Amino acid sequence: MIFRQLFDSVTGTYSYLIASRRGAEALIIDPVLEKVDRYLQLMNELDLRLVKAVDTHLHADHVTGLGALRDRTRCVTVMGEKSRADVVSLRLADGDKLDIEGVSLDVIYTPGHTDDSYSFTMDDRVFTGDTLLIRGTGRTDFQNGDARAQYDSIFNRLLKLRDDTLVYPAHDYKGDTVSTIGEERRSNPRLQVKSVDEYVEIMNNLKLPNPKMMDVAVPANMRIGLAQDTVAQKGWAVLAPDAMKLIGRQDVALIDLREKSERERHGTIPGALHEPYPKLRDNLAGGGLLRALGANRRVVFFCAYGERSAMAVQAAQEAGITSACHIQGGIAAWKDAGGPIER
Repeated sequence: MIFRQLFDSVTGTYSYLIASRRGAEALIIDPVLEKVDRYLQLMNELDLRLVKAVDTHLHADHVTGLGALRDRTRCVTVMGEKSRADVVSLRLADGDKLDIEGVSLDVIYTPGHTDDSYSFTMDDRVFTGDTLLIRGTGRTDFQNGDARAQYDSIFNRLLKLRDDTLVYPAHDYKGDTVSTIGEERRSNPRLQVKSVDEYVEIMNNLKLPNPKMMDVAVPANMRIGLAQDTVAQKGWAVLAPDAMKLIGRQDVALIDLREKSERERHGTIPGALHEPYPKLRDNLAGGGLLRALGANRRVVFFCAYGERSAMAVQAAQEAGITSACHIQGGIAAWKDAGGPIER
């Protein structure tokens, strides 16, 4: 496995690059905007293809690199389903899997630092965001933070992991790079409490100043969605009510770009073909399915919120499939318009 822990010294942020091998798909957790060039350089050196960029929560101390990485690599942006970000390509729920080629992470909802905090576990390690830090825990006094919820997330979720599980947080300000669940259970001063009320008392009396970048970072991180209007202005978008008229037409191929788990949870449009977004490059190549379909049918992409499908349209147009368009706003807009759903 390829694993890199990357550090932004200005904000004390750790980002994590993961892939199964050289030449494979990669994902990055908690990227920082100012470090995007460095991430891309490293992935080029390792011959990796970024397919997913993930934030553990809506950050208040730095501007996320999700949008910039998406714009430069056409990767899928990922956050938890509780996130207040305007648009991300994929929203995950507790118990879901975060998958790329050769790598699978389990999703754990761990609110408390914020109400949209998630942790990700794989094999021998856990990425805890700001929920559990090395010899500390994330503050709970803004962004709908809740000390009681954080106690539950830590004591009843994270500390249930094996003691030798490696702990990789999103931040550290003392120079520590990694810990373990057992180490934190024994040595983290905030975890040496006898009750949830004692923990709440500690967290409610930290009296810390707001993060320096909070007024800039939070609004910026809430507006990271791809501007689908640009695609619409080129005539490559169809609104959900108009898309309903395309169901059953022999000259139209509806292409669902979502992952299997999304289709199972939310259903799909009747008659749609399933070709997940990560396979797009191969499907658009010579001899690929989408290249073949585009020769005699109108290709209509859709996804969860329209972000993956907007990127797919751009790629398809570049590949010469001039009939390609997408359903603006995705399956969410489709449901809002009363479109039929097949399970």
